[in-house]
Amino acid sequence: PPPRAAAPPGHGQGALFDTVPGPPGPGIEALTRVYADQLARITATEHPGRFRLLVAAESAGALIAVEMGVVGLPWRADVHNEILHELLGEASPVGGPPRRLAELAARIADALGVRRLHTDSPAELLKAFARVGVELPNTRAWVLRGVDHPAVPLVLEYKELYRIWTAHGWAWLDQWARGGRFQPEYVPGGVVSGRWATRGGGALQIPKVIRRAVVADPGWRLVVADAGQLEPRVLAAVSGDARLAEAGGAGDLYAALARDSFGGDRAKAKVALLGAMYGQTGGAAVPALAVLKRSYPTAFGYVEAAARTGETGGLVRSWLGRTCPPGSVGFGDLDDEPSDPEGAADPHSPRARAARSRGRFTRNFVIQATAAEWASTLLATLRTELSGTDAELVFFQHDEVVVHAPAGQADAVAEAVNRSGERASALLFGATPVRFPLDLSIVDCYADAA
Repeated sequence: PPPRAAAPPGHGQGALFDTVPGPPGPGIEALTRVYADQLARITATEHPGRFRLLVAAESAGALIAVEMGVVGLPWRADVHNEILHELLGEASPVGGPPRRLAELAARIADALGVRRLHTDSPAELLKAFARVGVELPNTRAWVLRGVDHPAVPLVLEYKELYRIWTAHGWAWLDQWARGGRFQPEYVPGGVVSGRWATRGGGALQIPKVIRRAVVADPGWRLVVADAGQLEPRVLAAVSGDARLAEAGGAGDLYAALARDSFGGDRAKAKVALLGAMYGQTGGAAVPALAVLKRSYPTAFGYVEAAARTGETGGLVRSWLGRTCPPGSVGFGDLDDEPSDPEGAADPHSPRARAARSRGRFTRNFVIQATAAEWASTLLATLRTELSGTDAELVFFQHDEVVVHAPAGQADAVAEAVNRSGERASALLFGATPVRFPLDLSIVDCYADAA
């Protein structure tokens, strides 16, 4: 036969961006095997019914996260720009700090008696304060507030404005607020306790002053719901303490505790309950914790048991079954410490410090993780409630949810949010006397929500 003609250059060569077929997928049989294995694992847990609810809530949360990222939070770039000019002054034409920050930096340097100072440098601030006789362990705001020096209020103002400029300033506005929407990428369960996180955009740390830029579209409203006192109410629901659960049926849990056990002192009741949940066992919390332990021993024992488990290297679980991660520094890593019996009991040894830190983590994990489960369940039920309406879930952080709804549907959406909260409580805790009330606001601007 005659010889075959040569192929033209590039013949048979794929274009640069042609789709290249990958290996075949695992097939339906492999997927069904994985699914069956997952069901078997759920059934084998201590409380399979609870764990099924956790899996369902997490699955729904993953779907909602994608939907909210697509829909986006209404955002007025013009209002945001006005806020930045109001707070920071004109932007620097060469990319440096805006006018207000530059003025504050100069005033701080003058107050501390130095010619030049990088105010955003903690090391330089510490040295400058030391030169005027003020020794500071660090430059955190709560430390500075205890110092009587004319530079302190200027530094505190600088810190607040610097944070806004770097986290939600003009660069953020150019990158994230496009087309009248802020569209962050949510990460459900991005925190070990099950709380959500985001990738970029600082969606979960929007300062209240910047929330003025979150404005509903014309003819629409924002329905904002916040679950106040969520974690203390979770403790009341899961601990089995009947007396605390009864107090949890009130609209203000701290006020109910104050009337019941703290002589009407709401602040003392709050210090005690938060101290028990977060391991704040020193200072002013000591006498308040003693009252809490005496009046609500079962609730106090619940978080204490979680702390002791963590201190000995054990794992704890949320109400629905989320397991805390093991410690990043295991106790085995400290085996090179001296084996002196007296040293082993030293409360200041690395082993003891690591144990206490781990105990504080597990103490709060059982509460925070369960609160995250309640919030995820609320989201899932609310998504179902909103089906068939024009309302859109547009924002969620920890214990707060925002729905963007036509003005004529806003009241119905608020009722749907309340029903979802009640449904979430019933699904997790059954017939508990503990209430999980939601503070609801129907507003045009997010910053106006209660």
